[in-house]
Amino acid sequence: MKKFISLLLMVGLLMTVFPLAAVASAQEVVSLGANLTQQQKEEILDYFGVDEQDVRVITVTNQEMREYLTGLVPEKQLGTTAYSSAYVTLTSDGSGVRVETNNIAWVTKEMYANVMVTAGIEDADVVITAPFEVSGASALTGITKAFETATGENLDENAKRAANEELVVTTDLAEEVGQDEAADLIQDVKTKVVEEGLKDPQEIKEAVKQIAIEHKIKLTDEQIQQISELMEKISNLDLNVNKIRQQLDNIDLNIDDIKDAVRENQGVLQKIADAINSFFDWVKATVAEFIG
Repeated sequence: MKKFISLLLMVGLLMTVFPLAAVASAQEVVSLGANLTQQQKEEILDYFGVDEQDVRVITVTNQEMREYLTGLVPEKQLGTTAYSSAYVTLTSDGSGVRVETNNIAWVTKEMYANVMVTAGIEDADVVITAPFEVSGASALTGITKAFETATGENLDENAKRAANEELVVTTDLAEEVGQDEAADLIQDVKTKVVEEGLKDPQEIKEAVKQIAIEHKIKLTDEQIQQISELMEKISNLDLNVNKIRQQLDNIDLNIDDIKDAVRENQGVLQKIADAINSFFDWVKATVAEFIG
């Protein structure tokens, strides 16, 4: 009878172990471009420092990217393939977004972090790469899809569209004024619009002009109009200026930190797996003795 009671207790314990293991793996998602070769997939997973069986792997197609970028970038830039890939890991509440990039030519980690917050992504480590150098403008689709998969919740569609437009506007501006300058200007305009609750198109346009002067950047009328139209869309999103600042407080991410965390997590999961295997061995022996 004592052994039977022990068996029931161990079964109860096992029921608490399985969810823990499931949560650990569900918090890490890799999105791979649909046109990667098998060798390229393996190289990217190796760069991320993960094994395919240890994380959830999803695919992002060119058609999915087109859904958000058509009309924002020239057709020739959209192409017909998808190579950009991302590795998203959920982190603790309030930790913010951290970004690392590799083989991304035009989009900086600051740009990615800014638009990720616009899309509604928060508290996540994100690594973006490709098998060769790409512009990086289409990678946001894979990032948002991976985040949604990890959290099990869909991001607001309007927020995702605004974020993609923000990325295009920022990269276009970067060609004229520089990457860091463009990212800082767009972020400061966005912060002002959200913080002051600006809705009127003329007030938003004046805010764009004011921030540009503060940054000592001379914008053309077309650029002012483009940024203003973007900010009108952002003004209708559910953004909080304090959360924006918190999420962008420390965006720098080192890929080696991610790999260390992965190895530590894999060690924990292996211990859980070993414990489960040992448990079943014990159950078999106990049941055999109980029946016998």
